[in-house]
Amino acid sequence: MVKIRLRRMGAKKRPFYRIVVADSRTARDGRFIEVVGTYDTNQDPPTLTLKDDRIEYWLGNGAQPSDTARGLLKIHGFLGGITSKSAEAKAAKAAAKEAEAKVAVEVAAEAAKAEAAAAKAAAKVAAKAAAEAKAAEEAPAAEEAPVAEEAPAAEEAPVAEEAPAAAEAPAAAEEAPAE
Repeated sequence: MVKIRLRRMGAKKRPFYRIVVADSRTARDGRFIEVVGTYDTNQDPPTLTLKDDRIEYWLGNGAQPSDTARGLLKIHGFLGGITSKSAEAKAAKAAAKEAEAKVAVEVAAEAAKAEAAAAKAAAKVAAKAAAEAKAAEEAPAAEEAPVAEEAPAAEEAPVAEEAPAAAEAPAAAEEAPAE
């Protein structure tokens, strides 16, 4: 049976792996059929390079990946895993959602500013209306004040007229008995 597995390379404590296609009966670092990729764990993040067409060929011909190789192949998008293209698409969708969220926040901020401006304008209009109402109340009061001053004068005038009339009344009473 043909396997896709990792072959350890590199110095002591500095592993570097080649992903190889080999007969399952051979040793881990023994004879292999073909090198189909590399996996470097010394990098941060670890780097994985694969020959996609050759891996598809060997998987199509029945090669079975080891557990570790299966995990790496899934990361790269084989065996139903997440492909780098789909990861990029997901990242693009996430970026688009973030952009939409930012736009929504900006629109909400604009709306809040507009509402605040409208409220401010409404407050100014209300203040002007209140000032005009006070002015209107003061104006009739000013008009009523002269009327009020005229009214007592009008009342005083009849009192003055009544006083002579009262004086005339006793005189008329005196004249009445004289008749």
